[in-house]
Amino acid sequence: MALTKEQHNEIKQYLITKIRQKLASYNPETNSMPFHYRLLGKDRMALFSFIHSVNTMLGQSIFEHVGRIIAKSKAKQAIDQYRKLEGYISSQAVLKIDQIMRDLRAAKRKPNKEKETREVLSVATKGDLGRKLKKRVDLFVETQEGIEYYFEIKTAKPNINEFTGIKKQLLDWIAMRGSENQDVNIKTIVAIPYNPYEPESYERWTLQGLFDLEQEVLVGEEFWDLLGGERTYEDLLNVFEEAGLELYDEIDEKMKSLRES
Repeated sequence: MALTKEQHNEIKQYLITKIRQKLASYNPETNSMPFHYRLLGKDRMALFSFIHSVNTMLGQSIFEHVGRIIAKSKAKQAIDQYRKLEGYISSQAVLKIDQIMRDLRAAKRKPNKEKETREVLSVATKGDLGRKLKKRVDLFVETQEGIEYYFEIKTAKPNINEFTGIKKQLLDWIAMRGSENQDVNIKTIVAIPYNPYEPESYERWTLQGLFDLEQEVLVGEEFWDLLGGERTYEDLLNVFEEAGLELYDEIDEKMKSLRES
């Protein structure tokens, strides 16, 4: 097992607590959807609306917090919703990042995260520093060896415009951290918690030419196993299943109350 018994129990209780909070406070966004109700049934719409609400919660906070629980036992520090990334994006870094982005989009260069990181760090303190910035990072992990990971956790199917913004954001984070410490060992990564195309591989071809697919895009098992070691992903799925089984009757009861209201 990759997850310890303590991690298993902590994650399970966290999930159960969050879903119970959602059940206690949840009400459908609208009380009248006459066409949907007649076509699909009020009970199905109530369940769909609740699932959509939980799906949003997973993407906004739960995956980040679960990542912290998994990483903290092995890491020097692990913080979800990390708010301490501070630094400057120097005028030279702005120009360098703009050049990297333009060259990638025009296929004048191939993505190479290590090279891009070196280029941005080399100009992180050059030119006008401007004003100091603060950014929130979904998950920050510093390993015992001093490697700093900054994870942007995204839902399963971001569109290409979102990914373009994410790419620039990852480079901006490097510039900001480098303005404080040019010798930092930093890795900025977009993490996608699960592969919606399983058993097929994730359709990474849409990201080719923009991202270094081996170094800055982690999908499903790759992400969770990086945090906790081999088999973490499989263990985590089992924890979610256990929590779901324990909550089964409570969710059914809530859906019944919505149907009868």
